[in-house]
Amino acid sequence: MTKLLVVATSNPGKLREMQAYLENSGCELTLKPEELEIEETGDTFFANACLKASQIAQATASWAIADDSGLQVDALNGVPGVYSARYGKTDSERIARLLRELGNADNRQAQFVCVVAIARPDGTIALQSEGICRGEILYEPRGNGGFGYDPIFYVPEKQLTFAEMTPQLKRSISHRGKAFTALLPQLSTVS
Repeated sequence: MTKLLVVATSNPGKLREMQAYLENSGCELTLKPEELEIEETGDTFFANACLKASQIAQATASWAIADDSGLQVDALNGVPGVYSARYGKTDSERIARLLRELGNADNRQAQFVCVVAIARPDGTIALQSEGICRGEILYEPRGNGGFGYDPIFYVPEKQLTFAEMTPQLKRSISHRGKAFTALLPQLSTVS
């Protein structure tokens, strides 16, 4: 039996990406209504993912799924964190600001974090998972793929930035990939 989940996004690209992670799970995703906007007021990725899933579930009286993710840089005490998407107006502005604030710091350690939450139609959270991918911040961008901070996020084990990886490789090791991998075994408990 297929379970329909409303995704807390109006971005078709994000829906396709999430559906790919849930390919053989028996879940089918649909975009939230365009007019439903959820303000991310949480101070953690868990809080924001749960807030979005819960509010979309209640508004649509359906099961809902949401994720929240971002980049945490060790030398900047976890900044930009939950503000990763609002750290500038464009990807290049966000990257430039981060590199400016990091400067020539020796400690370039960072991690991408993703939290996924699924809410019941009444808004209660049924499942949540977290994925983390450790890496480091380069001094300048490399690669043409991906989006966001991908050109400066370097994964030493693969000797590539996220922007240099094939989509398949990135999916297999990324924070989002790990969060969905942790979520999949729990999906059978959702009824």
